[in-house]
Amino acid sequence: MRKLIVLVAILTSMYGGSQELNCSVIVNAQQTGNENNQLFKTLEKQLNEFVNKTRWTDQTFKPQERIECSMVITIQDNQSDVFQGTIQIQSARPVHNSYYSSSVYNFNDKNFNFNYLQYQNLNFNSTQFESNLVSVIAFHVYMILGMDADTFELNGGDAHYKQAQDIVNYSQQSNSIGWQPPSGGAQTRSALINNVLSPTFKEFRTVLFGYHLQGLDLMASDVKQAKSAIVEALTQFETLHRRRPNSFLLRVFFDAKADEISDLFSGGPTVNIADLVSTLSKIAPMHSSKWRNIKF
Repeated sequence: MRKLIVLVAILTSMYGGSQELNCSVIVNAQQTGNENNQLFKTLEKQLNEFVNKTRWTDQTFKPQERIECSMVITIQDNQSDVFQGTIQIQSARPVHNSYYSSSVYNFNDKNFNFNYLQYQNLNFNSTQFESNLVSVIAFHVYMILGMDADTFELNGGDAHYKQAQDIVNYSQQSNSIGWQPPSGGAQTRSALINNVLSPTFKEFRTVLFGYHLQGLDLMASDVKQAKSAIVEALTQFETLHRRRPNSFLLRVFFDAKADEISDLFSGGPTVNIADLVSTLSKIAPMHSSKWRNIKF
């Protein structure tokens, strides 16, 4: 009996630490004028359970290692079991030896239409399309996992990005919006994962690694060295910008990082960043007001 209890405790501990995400999923239905409908509350509850209780990888995460993230679904219209809306995804990773969390993934997916019946099962199949609701959520889960892994190991997110690409490939057959191949600069899920995996945009992943592990994670021990490493990492984007000006991935990166970069270089030990400010103004002009706050 004692052995059985110990075994159950071990299995419970293993299962409890297996999930990868600590994700808050919010369904905002105010635009429908019927936000108090139990249907939306059920959807929100089911999605929270789906995202947080599904085992997305074969890795074991301790509770304190789970990735902090959020998904805010805004329902713009609902007719019977058909929903039209958007989904804003954000994730962050802790900085070594600090209480600070750094934003990593910040993406506004404006093409989120799906069918849903109250209490329907939400099951993810890694090789087969189940529903647009499941596919969109799962795609962004793997983008969260991939980008988080890239901040700890150079190109560490390969397996997660491959799964995200597989989801795109089989979901395109559903003809749902947002999965179509890249065309005319469209910021679709397909364009996002294709760009991340393309050698044309290799600096994106290199910067994710250098900026976080070689930069932010040193802030507690040597602020000046950490800032210099961050400058060196960001400067690599100039090569990417020359190759593909105003690229989708640069917008994705700076949507998550612009405020942080401005704060990092607006005080504390100074480093030579005159060239960096010039580079930032050129490659991310949409955040020029933030770059003007940087002191050098």
